[in-house]
Amino acid sequence: MFGCLPFFESAGIKADFFLSVFSKEDITYTTYRKDKNMVFSSIPFLFYFLPAVIVAYFVAALIHRKVYANAVLLASSLLFYAWGEPKYMVLMVASTVIGFGFSLITEMAMKAEKKALARLSLILAVGINLAALGVFKYADFAIGGVNTLFGLNLTLPGIALPIGISFYTFQILSYCVDVYRGDVPAQKNIINFAAYVTMFPQLIAGPIVRYKDVNKQLEERTYSFEKVYLGLQRFIIGLSKKVLLANILGELCSTFKASEENTVLFAWMYAVAYALHVYFDFSGYSDMAIGLGKVFGFDFIENFNYPYISKSATEFWRRWHMSLGTWFRDYVYIPMGGNRVPFVRWILNILTVWALTGLWHGASMTFVVWGLYFAVLLVLEKLFIKKFLEKLPAFISHIYTLLAVFISFIIFDAENFSVAGKRLAMMFGFGADSFAGVETLYNLRNYAVVFIIGIIAAMPVAKVFKEKVKLSPYVAMLLCAVLFTAVTAFLVDGSFNPFLYFRF
Repeated sequence: MFGCLPFFESAGIKADFFLSVFSKEDITYTTYRKDKNMVFSSIPFLFYFLPAVIVAYFVAALIHRKVYANAVLLASSLLFYAWGEPKYMVLMVASTVIGFGFSLITEMAMKAEKKALARLSLILAVGINLAALGVFKYADFAIGGVNTLFGLNLTLPGIALPIGISFYTFQILSYCVDVYRGDVPAQKNIINFAAYVTMFPQLIAGPIVRYKDVNKQLEERTYSFEKVYLGLQRFIIGLSKKVLLANILGELCSTFKASEENTVLFAWMYAVAYALHVYFDFSGYSDMAIGLGKVFGFDFIENFNYPYISKSATEFWRRWHMSLGTWFRDYVYIPMGGNRVPFVRWILNILTVWALTGLWHGASMTFVVWGLYFAVLLVLEKLFIKKFLEKLPAFISHIYTLLAVFISFIIFDAENFSVAGKRLAMMFGFGADSFAGVETLYNLRNYAVVFIIGIIAAMPVAKVFKEKVKLSPYVAMLLCAVLFTAVTAFLVDGSFNPFLYFRF
């Protein structure tokens, strides 16, 4: 790509444009205030907020579950959101009211056979919410690109990114579209609808819960000690994945980035560590969200299904962040015609969906290229690679998929393409000082146990064991208590507790 720079410079486009537009460092991107936000993996949430909410929730459910349970859930969700950034609660409430009001108009217009009014109502609801997402997430990125492209000096707004805006915006959009399609009735109770949009268990990082999957549960759901027990068990497993695995692996990634030792082995250690870090960080949060949902009587969809056992990139994306993949499939890809269009149009559909998928993850060209990288790979698999892979032993297909995923996440994590290129080149010996050095071997010894546990935990070993060996509930409770104690010790003693998906 950068070999083409002389051509563009001759056309009057300076190389600085590429180095800035394609960089996460050179443009002041939208930021977020993680330090002030409440997260699941924190002492205040675990020991103060969550116990208080559970007690208040079930007291309300005992008094009158249909009237008060959702009201308590809504109030606690707004408190959770407002903990770190109360001013952006107004934005979330406004988005919720807009989705609620316009969908009522849409349904009434459809019943009255006024399709033009229904379509206008849908366009306004979708347009306003997308505009808000664009301003708060992509304004700096867009203005920075315009500045470098046209040599301007427009002031960047520097707007902080409201946590969870991508998730709750997508939930509102899918609801509005489903009402227009007649797939679900419009919700008449603003408290129930607001509880769905703002629900704190999955507000920050999903899974993206569609209204049609929980609309009946908003009206009537079952509570039991068994659901609470299973929900808390799932929550503790997710919390352990986040604190005991993702955080530690994240420390190794930070060590690699800060190190001046350029070795092949260190680069591969980073590639594997980051891939596992992302997985345990995000799937851990999804586990916590699904577990808390179960405590409150909801059954949320699964979001991950052991993606690292996949034999192709296509299979990987059927197992990774499933709620996002199906959302883009149902609300972007299929409405564009899917694969029921001419070949060139199908290629365009694929590229569009995956460019948007990348852009959804962040306001940077590295994310867009990350998405397009998978688009090209999926097209090649469908046309050529799939038949070839089917003839090979399974372990070779696994190696191919893992290598493809490792490469993708190096692009995903890099500040710019130059950094990504150096890290990828180092993995294959280019630009490396040696195969391994003193610091590399020191970190390998220090993190070897975490690597082994992480690799095992990323495979369905525990799931198979659980199916074959029926653990006593008392043993399961004891294991959860041990994990929770270890997590608490890490949280009290440690300071490295980032959360990757806050930026989405």
